[in-house]
Amino acid sequence: MGGGTKLSDDELPSVSDELSSSSSSQLDSSSVPSTYSPSSRELVAYLDLLQSYYRPPDRSADLRPLKNSIARHKPGDWIDHVGGMTLYDYDIPESTILLLVGPRGSGKSSLVNRIARVFGNELFAPDPAQVSHNLSATDGTCFLQEYMVLKDSESLCVYDSRSLSESSSENFEMLERWMTEGVSHGQMVVRTSDTKPMKQRMGIMARHRDFSPCLKRTVNFVIFVVDGVSVLKSMDDDAKYNKMLAANFNCPYFSFKDTKPVVVVTHGDELSFQERARVRAHLGEILGIPPSKQIFDIPDTCVSRTELAIMDMLRYSIEHADRNLPFNKSCLLQARRIIWRKMQKFHFDDWVVLSGIFIIYMVLVYLLFQVSYIL
Repeated sequence: MGGGTKLSDDELPSVSDELSSSSSSQLDSSSVPSTYSPSSRELVAYLDLLQSYYRPPDRSADLRPLKNSIARHKPGDWIDHVGGMTLYDYDIPESTILLLVGPRGSGKSSLVNRIARVFGNELFAPDPAQVSHNLSATDGTCFLQEYMVLKDSESLCVYDSRSLSESSSENFEMLERWMTEGVSHGQMVVRTSDTKPMKQRMGIMARHRDFSPCLKRTVNFVIFVVDGVSVLKSMDDDAKYNKMLAANFNCPYFSFKDTKPVVVVTHGDELSFQERARVRAHLGEILGIPPSKQIFDIPDTCVSRTELAIMDMLRYSIEHADRNLPFNKSCLLQARRIIWRKMQKFHFDDWVVLSGIFIIYMVLVYLLFQVSYIL
């Protein structure tokens, strides 16, 4: 599955020391596997990512502050005060809703559990999300599942969803429904392509969910989850998997204005550093996003680097969710915005003239009232 010898995180210090004692020129085109033929832009991204794996910056001091900032966050805390807008001009939700979307077996449910481990206080608590151990023996996630990230707060929650199908048009229909109508916990997700036995099984599983009192929640941001192993195989094979990723990632319902979803690469613990760098660099190229800033490598490991990657990804997602909150459509607020902006255009002399006109107007009204009273 590509070049490079698989290195575990335990081997990282010795590799890092070796590279530090040598010249940085070692991470050049000679570091590229012979089977990998990237474009010049992808090559630069690959070498930068490879260096970040072999010589990661020391961010151990960032772990606790970053975790605290996410734990203390309330929806709207990180909005940009641009265009004269204030917090009251936005429709602030009770919870920031992050929707996990991805192909079957991409690791969405596993990602839910990894996030829970980072923010959970109970060491031996069971994982909240059901993970498919054998994809051929299970139907995967068939119902939308809501998970609160913080145990004592409803400010942040993630939604696990049903996997994408091989039909982009079918996926777009499903995504349009989620992004425009909202999502609710326990909602059954039925696709047109589902076989009759499949629909019957889902109906049996849903027999206790005939009435769902769960709230409809608006999706504030999307986390696109992909399997790094499948991406690498697709790079060396027929590219079918990667073409499917690009087609669904560019679904317009995913974007919030000009902001595209964040991407999480899973199963990196099964790959070498070179392979992980290849995967992220290639995804950045085909999806059109910066691989070092918008694509996060989150393997199924419990090291501090994985925790930092999870929190960096959540911080990115929450910040962009706040930046793209919808405007409050209240008529009173709309009127207040218009009046306030008009008032800001007046100078001091304008206020003097307006005050004089107002006083004269009130005097005339008073005189007319007196004359009508006498008559």
